[in-house]
Amino acid sequence: MKTNLSLNKIIFFLILFISFKSFGATVDTVNTFSPSMNKQIKAVVLKPDSYDNKKTFPVVYLLHGYSGNYSNWANKVPAIKNLVDEYQLMIVCPDGNYGSWYFDAPKAPESKYETYVAKELVEWIDKTYKTIANKNNRAITGLSMGGHGALYLAFKHQDVYSVAGSMSGGVDFRPFPLNWDIAKSLGTYADNKENWDNNTVMELTNLLTPKSLALIIQCGTEDFFYNVNVKLHEKLLFNNIPHTFITNPGKHNWDYWGEAIQYQLLYIQNHFKSAK
Repeated sequence: MKTNLSLNKIIFFLILFISFKSFGATVDTVNTFSPSMNKQIKAVVLKPDSYDNKKTFPVVYLLHGYSGNYSNWANKVPAIKNLVDEYQLMIVCPDGNYGSWYFDAPKAPESKYETYVAKELVEWIDKTYKTIANKNNRAITGLSMGGHGALYLAFKHQDVYSVAGSMSGGVDFRPFPLNWDIAKSLGTYADNKENWDNNTVMELTNLLTPKSLALIIQCGTEDFFYNVNVKLHEKLLFNNIPHTFITNPGKHNWDYWGEAIQYQLLYIQNHFKSAK
């Protein structure tokens, strides 16, 4: 009888512990509207455990990769919920429509994901949620196609973001002219070289000045984007653009990104603190 009572107590406290742990970050799946594309676009919004008790929060926009969608980060790396609580910030994961590369596509005028993510979505989030609505408390990062997108949007919209990151980013896609449906948005590389040059991160570094953006760039040594990331790092060094560059063993997969996002958010949080 005593043994059963003790066991029942243990089960009770385990249930109580699990219940308390469940009161953490909340995940909203929302429908947003893009006026430029005249359509509804889904996004995931992660709010910290203190959302109802505090006034406003900084925001990190977190982009998915090619063939992914808005739900990838929350499903593949559930630990980001803990990071949202730890750093007391919000994370927004927009949908990039499979393969938009997050620019306004010159050959596909119906695809305006630069306008959507950098303008329309930011405005909607700031109106809908309790955000600190200024660039010093707004960051953007992402993986693969989303790593390219994060740097691309931050370089071009330095009035919107103060810190940007990239994980395994396709920061120069010109060495891969037949991959990832990029030609559908830009035309073939052979016939539309100017489009490719104008929309690849590698050719946008001229938009930066020292300390205009806080930058963290990561890529695994076994990643097919490793060489272009090294070249971007070297170009930033040559142009005296301060940045953090992290390379370590790793492939183009969720194991790498699940670890990398921890460094990204720590870096971003430190930047938010220093900007106060």
